[in-house]
Amino acid sequence: MKVMLHEMNRAEAKEYFTKNDIAILPVGSNEQHGPQNPLGTDHLIVKAIAEETAKRTGVVCLQVVPFGVSSHHKQFWGTIYISPRTFQNYVKEICLALSYYGVRKIVIVNGHGGNLPALMQMARELRDKGIFVSIFQWWSAASKFLPDLFKPEEKGHAAAEETSVNLALHLHIVDMDKAVDEEPRRHTAQAEGITLPLDTVDYTSSGVFGKSTTASAEKGKKVLEIVVSDLVKHVNLLKETKIENLTQKPKVW
Repeated sequence: MKVMLHEMNRAEAKEYFTKNDIAILPVGSNEQHGPQNPLGTDHLIVKAIAEETAKRTGVVCLQVVPFGVSSHHKQFWGTIYISPRTFQNYVKEICLALSYYGVRKIVIVNGHGGNLPALMQMARELRDKGIFVSIFQWWSAASKFLPDLFKPEEKGHAAAEETSVNLALHLHIVDMDKAVDEEPRRHTAQAEGITLPLDTVDYTSSGVFGKSTTASAEKGKKVLEIVVSDLVKHVNLLKETKIENLTQKPKVW
């Protein structure tokens, strides 16, 4: 059975959407991930996670949205960034297009933390329209189920955890000879309770937040298996949940 929407013909798409009200949408970014990782790290990882989840659940999966809210990485060459509003509207219109075919439940597999505020706002807006959107982030699941696999300094952006998943998925485009370890700098204006509009380059010259040289494909495979298993459980739960139990509640009298 086909699970990738772009591989289906229109008759196969009709058959799926007339019987199912759920879909998976991976979204990521194209941004620097240190000197060792590919720019497409965020969308390559979630593409793999989403597609494997689709195969295990029989839920249709859309093509990955490769660009995201990444302007804070722009000083590093090759980062392609779009505004939060543009990103939000683009993903929202994909969801609305799905709803035209009867989809009321959408699982967004997000590969870039910078996308989350825009996605959360969009999810709330769509819930008003009777469309329920959940957002899955693989590193949050990994931290819960594999808390001791990586040390705190190995869990930052482009550090060992993320690099390990890259090694497990596409070893040929990760250059571990260029991996570095760098402790993020503390900005002079930083203080308790203060949030600053800083960019990645303000914290790190390499683009790596922490330790990346300890990455391994073996650890990456453990992460992938646990996060896919967790996402499969969530998708199967949504499949069985009535939309009436997911949409916005009425006013309280």
